[in-house]
Amino acid sequence: MQSLPAPSPDAQLQELARACQSLWLATLSLMTAYMHNGAPAHRLLLARRIARNFNTLRQQECYGERSRARFAKLAQRWQRTAERLSPQGEAPVGVFTRLQRLFAR
Repeated sequence: MQSLPAPSPDAQLQELARACQSLWLATLSLMTAYMHNGAPAHRLLLARRIARNFNTLRQQECYGERSRARFAKLAQRWQRTAERLSPQGEAPVGVFTRLQRLFAR
């Protein structure tokens, strides 16, 4: 049984660049869907996904520092949008905060 040779570093970088480009295009499509959708629950889910995508993009080496800094800002902006659309109107809370609320009742 023969094993496949490991891809060259250049081939891996090209694959990563194609994956990053696909994620960027998918994120643009999600942003378009967000603008065309008026349902608050759907907009919340879209905003969360867009923020996660930008967080992923900002970590990728195939983009330059300036692009990754912009992705980080966009991730923060979309996260704030998702928090604003959230029925609780706040960021997801941790266990400690939930326990405090439980005992305050």
